[in-house]
Amino acid sequence: MTAIDTKIRTLDTGEKIATNDPGEFLKAKRLPIHTATGDLSVGPIGHLAQERRRLDNLTWDNFEVTRYGATIGAELHGIDLRVDLSDDVIAEIHQALLDYKVLFFRDQPITSAQHVAFAKRFGDLEIHPFIPGNEDLPELVRFEKSADVAGYENGWHSDVTWRECPSKGAVLHAIQVPPTGGDTLFCDMYAAYEGLSEELKERIETMVAVHDYSQAFGHQLDEEAQKEMRIKYPMVEHPVVRTHHETGRKLLYVNHFFVSHLKDLSPEESDMLMEKLCRQATILEYQCRFRWTPDSVVFWDNRAVQHYAASDYWPDVRIMERASIIGERPY
Repeated sequence: MTAIDTKIRTLDTGEKIATNDPGEFLKAKRLPIHTATGDLSVGPIGHLAQERRRLDNLTWDNFEVTRYGATIGAELHGIDLRVDLSDDVIAEIHQALLDYKVLFFRDQPITSAQHVAFAKRFGDLEIHPFIPGNEDLPELVRFEKSADVAGYENGWHSDVTWRECPSKGAVLHAIQVPPTGGDTLFCDMYAAYEGLSEELKERIETMVAVHDYSQAFGHQLDEEAQKEMRIKYPMVEHPVVRTHHETGRKLLYVNHFFVSHLKDLSPEESDMLMEKLCRQATILEYQCRFRWTPDSVVFWDNRAVQHYAASDYWPDVRIMERASIIGERPY
């Protein structure tokens, strides 16, 4: 960045101070800050403006919307998930999901059966092999955290990317929430990709990441069970830059939870590049944050976002159930 003409005035004490705000000349530019890794910058993230304005202009027939983040997250008002919604309403919710990437619903005292019924309107449901399910409805993964069962989902990830066909969406219902803590954060991975330099985009355009269930779940299996699960769930390869099946937009599709390494790179190169790419999810401007209340429901596009479940409520109780919709093989 070239130097700017900063005006200086002198106080009566003789001390000199600037008269320009440091951000006055940035506009849509970023100001690099020297660090050991060399990739920190501050200032406006200009590439968010177009998507933010597009979302500002959306209108809906069947619900009202309260926006959350700049390009991600919207709370829908006027929807009752306990009833059998019409095809038109379901289609509009689906479109809102594609646009906002994650949808929030408050005050939805749904039963487990109603939960499954709503999720099935968007596709067939998967059964998770490594997390216990609802006793009556195995399609519902049950996260029952307490002083004895700790929450460890507090890392940025997309669900089940170790599957050949990872889930395309998830519907999470809050059954019991702690009085404080336990928020879930979501990151727009379109924005994370678009924020990369053109040079880095070109470098990773055809790269492949190797995904492995054992990264997060191997510790709970004995040696024999690991062998059995490895046969059923071998390592899979997915593109580092994924194209969304419905929107056609490119997004960044790697996470520390499930990616073992980047193919055809040395371990050192893979680790360094993974660190750089995964750090994109930590940029606050790409995120929104949801504060749970009892009977809240969140529906996210698992292809387009990553999420992070804050584990700051131990030893309090937090009980959630999640239905995941079977997706397509990434390309």
